[in-house]
Amino acid sequence: KPQGSLGRVESLALHLGAIQKTLKPLADPARLLLFAGDHGMVEEGVSAWPSEVTTLMVMNFLSGGAAANVFARANNVSITIIDAGIAGELPPELADHPDLVRANIRKGTRNAMHEDALTPGETEAALNFGAELAADCVRKGARCILLGEMGIGNTASAALLAHAVEGLDLGPLTGPGAGLDAEGVARKAEILKKIAARRPGRLAPADALSAFGGLEITMMAGALIGGASAGAIVMVDGFIATAAALCALRARPEAADHVVFAHRSKEPGHRLILEALDAEPLVDLDLRLGEGTGGLLAFPILRAAAAMLSEMATFESAGITAKD
Repeated sequence: KPQGSLGRVESLALHLGAIQKTLKPLADPARLLLFAGDHGMVEEGVSAWPSEVTTLMVMNFLSGGAAANVFARANNVSITIIDAGIAGELPPELADHPDLVRANIRKGTRNAMHEDALTPGETEAALNFGAELAADCVRKGARCILLGEMGIGNTASAALLAHAVEGLDLGPLTGPGAGLDAEGVARKAEILKKIAARRPGRLAPADALSAFGGLEITMMAGALIGGASAGAIVMVDGFIATAAALCALRARPEAADHVVFAHRSKEPGHRLILEALDAEPLVDLDLRLGEGTGGLLAFPILRAAAAMLSEMATFESAGITAKD
């Protein structure tokens, strides 16, 4: 093919080759790590949905009926669901589900309006658990780790993290999340300003995660670092996953060499965090669901880019002479 004729797929292929240190990279096997956790600040009205929905969605994931399950099956990606810190109880028949990892550090975070969401010890434990889980997946054969999440209230947490770590204005970071109307978004913005005022100024990533983070977000940040350190391709999903990536990459910038950003979310703050990271995602499909769905939908592009570098003939091997 003429050089550059496959555009960004070529640069993606080279990126994958550099990660794996080979001219024949492979995207498979791939595994989605879907972290679930609840947020105490939901008590303040930052979400259109109650925290109970997080537990119900975990049950749905384990039953195979969520969008993430459908897209994962379509793309031959394995899923692990991690109870990072849901507030509810799973039914006994799901407690030993083979796709479930129970890491519940606490049953939801504290209400960040009044106190830090997590203690430093809880933050460290969540980071370490995520890192070790991702590294273990790589040891067991995964070449690509996709990051996903579920947690009512976690767009509020993500906005606060981007504000605290990067100094971005909270107003443009605040969006509808799981379905707030314009009045709800305005109310959410006012609540987030009050929460942010409790810990003003820029914060180091770990301090921001303690102040405003969720256990699912903190474990995702750890998983990015652990997956990258173990040599994996790490595919980052939407707004919440990218907020986790911001925390991870500001703490460990060398991990960026292993990261692929899947998509640009319809959640307004996502574009701002991507710009702060100088990141160009693969696709823009107006998604705002989370669950790793953007990563799952973009994964076939990553797979194709790896195949292109591994299998495609050159002009020379195809017997095509140079143009005059």
